[in-house]
Amino acid sequence: MDEVEESSDEGGGAGWITTFADLMSLLMCFFVLLLSFSEMDVLKFKRLAGSMEEAFGVQQKFRANDPPKGTSIIAQEFSPGKPRPTPLNEIWQKTTDDSRNSLDVACQDMGGSNSGENGDAQQMVVVDKIKDLVGETEQDAIDLASALSKEIAAGVLEIETAGRRITIRIKEHGSFPSGTATVTNNFKPVLKIIRQQLRDIEGQIIVEGHTDDDPIATARFRSNWALSSARAVSVAHGLFQDPDLDQARFTITGFAETKPLVSNTTKAGKARNRRVEVIINQGLGAQVQRELDILKNEFPATYENVRRDLIQRFELSPEEIF
Repeated sequence: MDEVEESSDEGGGAGWITTFADLMSLLMCFFVLLLSFSEMDVLKFKRLAGSMEEAFGVQQKFRANDPPKGTSIIAQEFSPGKPRPTPLNEIWQKTTDDSRNSLDVACQDMGGSNSGENGDAQQMVVVDKIKDLVGETEQDAIDLASALSKEIAAGVLEIETAGRRITIRIKEHGSFPSGTATVTNNFKPVLKIIRQQLRDIEGQIIVEGHTDDDPIATARFRSNWALSSARAVSVAHGLFQDPDLDQARFTITGFAETKPLVSNTTKAGKARNRRVEVIINQGLGAQVQRELDILKNEFPATYENVRRDLIQRFELSPEEIF
């Protein structure tokens, strides 16, 4: 019996193993063929993958250029990137709604070399606010030009902006007879439109009269100073007909020939210089002026840089900046 058992062990494994291996090979080929014939629905696969992520608590993904949101681990450890570093960042979570930006970053003054960085941060805040104010002025000018588009096309008016100032330039042609300060009847409807627009535009209003360099000496006007001032007053009186316009907003001046737009050497130049300008000076506002004062007192060097930048970049007049 012992010899028979030894001979069976030397003969190899049981016969069923070969049959089982053949079956597994056939099943694998069958599933490979099924996979090769099938089509994958990518959209359904992504939905399934998203459902799996939510089910198993996988962290929500954000685009690389998005600031941290909600109460994710990113929001707890990092603050939004800034063009310049800040001395110290403190993060406050104000909401658990991950669809809203919830990070507020505050800079604390740590003294020493960080004071320059604080000055840069203050500079960015002031410049951004003034940029928004200048944008509001430009929009007011666009609305004004739309209301006076016919008169502008006819060459009676010009409208331009510079910084926080809007200038409505009334040409002599079509508004005043030569050598007089009486507004023509044809121009009175134009003054009505200007009155209506000035109701909705904030700012101080300056009415300036200008002439060419040809001298005048009549019974009514002894010089161009008298003529330019009288024309400015006539336009102002036309605007005062609207009781909703506060006359305390107005300043009336005459400049004679002292501020020409172009040279008086040609007839066209003289005609362009004979004008009345209605200037709407909207200013920078009390809040921005306070911030400029802080910048001036605490960071004088930065203030000078900001002042030059504002004058060049936004065409602000030096008088608008302390």
